[in-house]
Amino acid sequence: MVPLVEPIDALTERERLRTARHARLPQLGELGQRRLAAAHVAIVGAGGLGSPLVLALASAGVGTLTVIDDDVVEISNLHRQVIHRLGDVGAPKVASAARVAPELSETRVVPLELRLTPANTAEALRGAHLVIDGSDSFDTRAMVASACEQLGVPLVWGTIQAFDAQVTVFWSAPPAGVAPVVLADLHPPASVGELPSCAQVGVMGALCLQVGSLMALEAIKLITGVGESLLGRVLVIDGLRATQRELRVRPARAAAPPVAPPRVREVGEAALAGARVLDVREPDEVAEGMIPGAQHLPLAALLADPRSAAGDGGQTVVVCRTGPRAHAAAAALQAVGVDAAVLAGGMLAWDAQRQGARA
Repeated sequence: MVPLVEPIDALTERERLRTARHARLPQLGELGQRRLAAAHVAIVGAGGLGSPLVLALASAGVGTLTVIDDDVVEISNLHRQVIHRLGDVGAPKVASAARVAPELSETRVVPLELRLTPANTAEALRGAHLVIDGSDSFDTRAMVASACEQLGVPLVWGTIQAFDAQVTVFWSAPPAGVAPVVLADLHPPASVGELPSCAQVGVMGALCLQVGSLMALEAIKLITGVGESLLGRVLVIDGLRATQRELRVRPARAAAPPVAPPRVREVGEAALAGARVLDVREPDEVAEGMIPGAQHLPLAALLADPRSAAGDGGQTVVVCRTGPRAHAAAAALQAVGVDAAVLAGGMLAWDAQRQGARA
């Protein structure tokens, strides 16, 4: 593999001594350790998978970890989320990551107490060399995967329920000669139904440590360029039978030529007359004001089920703050047969015209 990260010039003396056993590995060596020290990894979720990831990557000497989670520690987390303690119950999960990592190495932790949305995910992940998804809902996983495809960074992906788990790597822009594989190749959107939560079916805590460790190893291999990654392969783990098997993932794009998405039109304020206006901003945004008569449906809800937002025919004009979210929503509506357009300039332009008229 081609190393993902250029190395720093030198390790500190303490890090050189601390990671001496890594340096003895001929595939990794001191050069690989310097690549790890230069790396910036974003971890989505500080729960069952994120906890061992923080421990493993900080211990490995990764330079920067951005840990993203908006949740607080609950006592029922503690059987599997091993960076948290009884005294952390009620505290933000990212605070545990910020406490634990510096106790292990010189790793810098950027705690990001944030609920990811389609509007902020790419920005939250921007700057990371690699992303690891340890979240626990498919909606979040889809947003993270989409952002990684947009940014062109590799995504280490793992999931666990009960005694079963999967680990793989997605990458929309791998090195030349390597076929890209993305989340939709493994789980086409139409194939994903309502998935049970860990609260409903349970989860074996010890398996979280195994899966998190495997995900950390994939990240280390990608950063340093050693070994063979799981890109194009899914590792399937059966914890009850103590078996692991491998499945190949064939890029769906190889089966048929790509089809260009329909072009989304931008329209002016005059087009609002007689059209259904759909506002896809977040609730806190629409609380500050909406276009009269507009319907509110947050972008994430629309993307999860575009057909339910199709309306009863006629033109739909989608609006957000400035335009990007509206374009994503309109494209999804067009894909299910809706005549959808975007209000040019979004609410900022609409508000500016109102203020100009009052001046």
